[in-house]
Amino acid sequence: MDNMQRPIKVLMLPWLAHGHISPFLELAKRLSARNFHIHLCSTPVNLSSIKPKISKKYSSSIELVELHIPSLPDLPPHYHTTKGLPPHLMKTLMLAFDMASPGFNNIVKSLSPDLLVYDFLQPWAPEVAKSHGVPSVVFFISGAGSSSFMLHVTKNTCNEFPFGEIFLHDYELAKIIKAAEDSRDAADYRTPQCVERSSNFILMKTFRELEGKYIDYLSSYSGKKVVPVGPLVEDPSNIEDGDSIIEWLDKRDKLSTVFVSFGTEYFLTEKDRKEIAHGLELSNVNFLWVIRFPVGESIELEEALPGGFLERVRDRGSVIDGWAPQGKILEHPSIGGFVSHCGWGSVMESMKSGVPIIAMPMQLDQPMNARLVEQVGVGLEVKRNKSGELERSEIAKVIKDVVVEKDGDSTRKKTKEMSDSIRKKGEAELDEVADALVQLCVR
Repeated sequence: MDNMQRPIKVLMLPWLAHGHISPFLELAKRLSARNFHIHLCSTPVNLSSIKPKISKKYSSSIELVELHIPSLPDLPPHYHTTKGLPPHLMKTLMLAFDMASPGFNNIVKSLSPDLLVYDFLQPWAPEVAKSHGVPSVVFFISGAGSSSFMLHVTKNTCNEFPFGEIFLHDYELAKIIKAAEDSRDAADYRTPQCVERSSNFILMKTFRELEGKYIDYLSSYSGKKVVPVGPLVEDPSNIEDGDSIIEWLDKRDKLSTVFVSFGTEYFLTEKDRKEIAHGLELSNVNFLWVIRFPVGESIELEEALPGGFLERVRDRGSVIDGWAPQGKILEHPSIGGFVSHCGWGSVMESMKSGVPIIAMPMQLDQPMNARLVEQVGVGLEVKRNKSGELERSEIAKVIKDVVVEKDGDSTRKKTKEMSDSIRKKGEAELDEVADALVQLCVR
């Protein structure tokens, strides 16, 4: 490898979701500063949305590579992404992604990368790389707690998970089983196979101060060393839009406002929207709420919310349809809490910004992340009723506990300590990651 004087050529293949592509891109940016040249591979519709995020600084070290997946009858090119994808088409998208394996083979053959970094839902990708003599490493964009729990559950039906603070209620487990079935039994075989086919170690978006014991357990359980890559949070100063939102926040008192968002790819049910709206109203706390609807659904905010809600909360609440600069918002001094679905990227952003979490998990790994957030002391979870439904009084209570009441002092303090720790440490994890990748390439 010329003693590694030339840049190491890395091909990255994330799953077709913004929440997966974004951390891959952040990892690419950090590796590019450490003598790596990155080829980031995804569908044209995904690449068009991330192209603006690659500044001139990275234009020579990060290249975008188009992966063309079959346009099945129900899956035209604008649906070659999970963003805005109607939920019933998720299984079709996974099938189409699998069918892109021959095209990916041609990409590997033509680029001749030194290394493949792939996601945990495509076990065929490391097999393609192996056929060309290319080593590969799986990159988990989820945390060690939820990942080790799910791997344990899929392999061990008898033994209990050794960390009792991370668990699933029956209604949450039922949701995960259904999601796995809808995406072609992803949880049953894809993730374990992706771990098994990873060369020597696993990359994971986390840090030891937060998940040390889960990292160690996962390393022992999988037989592969887990190498944390840190929180990989996008620099908020790179986000150019959202000036009107920041101006609205500027008029609010310090730590007086909650930011409410459930990610880019989850859509609230009508019932949940109603309970959350009433919960926010009852809490009497300022709020900035971002609501999203599936692509193609034309719904007016007034129709989606309880009658008269916008009029009643006009002075202390703002509701936005679509997109908001989450990183910028969480860094704003007026934000005192984050009502979040606990997607792992949002958890990382919130902790880095020092904002306590009001955890309201909806699906996938989110319930496990919410339990971890509460266990670590950086947030409180909104408890659902026995049927798994949200209740407005509980939502209002937890918001007040975290943002206003004296009982929330310890949560606010712990979140500030975690934020200081992350910022002080900087990107120390990335040096270990770079060293591990280099060693893999020079063998």
